[in-house]
Amino acid sequence: MLRTHTCGELTKKQAGKKVTLAGFVDSIRSHGALTFIDLRDRYGKTQAVLKDIKGADKLRNESVVIIKGTVKPRIKGKENPDLKTGDIEVKASELKILTNPQTLPFQLTDTNINEDVRLKYRYLDLRRKEMKDKIILRHKIKSIVRKYLEDKGFIDIETPTLTKRTPEGSRDFIVPSRLHAGKFYALPQSPQLFKQTLMVAGFDKYYQLARCWRDEDLRKDRQPDFMQIDIEQSFVDEKDIQNLIEGLLKKIWKEVLGVNIKTPFPRITYEESMKKYDNDKPDMRKDLKTDWAFCWVVDWPLFEWCEEENRLTSAHHPFTMPQEKDIKLLDKEPMKVMARSYDIVLNGWELGGGSIRITDTKLQEKIFTILKLDKKTQKQRFGFLLEALKHAPPHGGIALGVDRLLALITNSESIRDVIPFPKNQSAKDLLTGAPSEVELLLLDENHIEVTEFEENK
Repeated sequence: MLRTHTCGELTKKQAGKKVTLAGFVDSIRSHGALTFIDLRDRYGKTQAVLKDIKGADKLRNESVVIIKGTVKPRIKGKENPDLKTGDIEVKASELKILTNPQTLPFQLTDTNINEDVRLKYRYLDLRRKEMKDKIILRHKIKSIVRKYLEDKGFIDIETPTLTKRTPEGSRDFIVPSRLHAGKFYALPQSPQLFKQTLMVAGFDKYYQLARCWRDEDLRKDRQPDFMQIDIEQSFVDEKDIQNLIEGLLKKIWKEVLGVNIKTPFPRITYEESMKKYDNDKPDMRKDLKTDWAFCWVVDWPLFEWCEEENRLTSAHHPFTMPQEKDIKLLDKEPMKVMARSYDIVLNGWELGGGSIRITDTKLQEKIFTILKLDKKTQKQRFGFLLEALKHAPPHGGIALGVDRLLALITNSESIRDVIPFPKNQSAKDLLTGAPSEVELLLLDENHIEVTEFEENK
């Protein structure tokens, strides 16, 4: 190891001990022959004192250095109560500069940095405490999710990221096959069909922190690739899934914010929400007199009318079970059919949604037919699912957006602020330059010919 300790752990207990620290120069202060620097890593900061040390005059903010020295208690009255290491300093005996930036594209202390500049130099942006804390919190929340679900018997199962295109509402990202000319994979918009297939296979409690892709127009709460807490369970009804999620969110809020949220969450029907709040994502903070107003929106219509396509479409997705009392309405009055679906909403933002799934092949075929999918298309797109449903237990599930959850907890303006390497609002990765052109040879190998295009600048 190039260091003996981190910059966030030294105390008076180590006084007199020789140590080696490594990190980034956070600040530099010169007082005559003495140079004081705050050395920073992700664990904290430690003050180092340099006197007659070779190279000290060459230090710059954000230099990467190794410092060897001895831990000393700070002079009484000079302690810094804002630092975990504020009672000590390291009297340096040796300095090694590993990198020494000449200029920085922005100062890390700036609070009004252009977002595109931040994204282009994300490796510097992520050094800032605000960003570092959000990424660490992202890790913490994922750890809480894993432990909570695994303690309840759920197992983490990966599903494919190269799969078949089965349109689910948004545009797909497609991937050409080199081995099968003219054919394409699609990146999954969700693991929906695979997790249902896992229920058929007997894995009754599945979860995954799933990477998903949707080629859609971007807003503050959208990214082309994103992560969701994906859950599916056999032999359950709506209340079972809702209770599971309420327990998970209660645990996250307690461990992350120290806040006890009240459960069970209130339920409001889709119709009530539209009448009272004029939308399907009600912000109930005023009604509930709380800063964190969770609610379930239930009793959704199974279908909605799409003027553009002149046909019925699924309000959520076509695998949602209709309410038992309404199945008889499917043939003649499908717009009156209610779904066994549920959305979880927080402060007017949709955190996620789920449903009890169709597990009857005939019923699933009927839903597809109502959606104007002929038998040939049904078999082509969903044949494997229709066959699997002949062997399916009852099951249901839900998916929660990790990025949106984090943005709400941290009061971030955009989900881009809680993702390590996000795309900008034009779906560009300013750090790497993606998307980009590729070599003609690679296009040829993948049987692709670019005939005419105009770059969208």
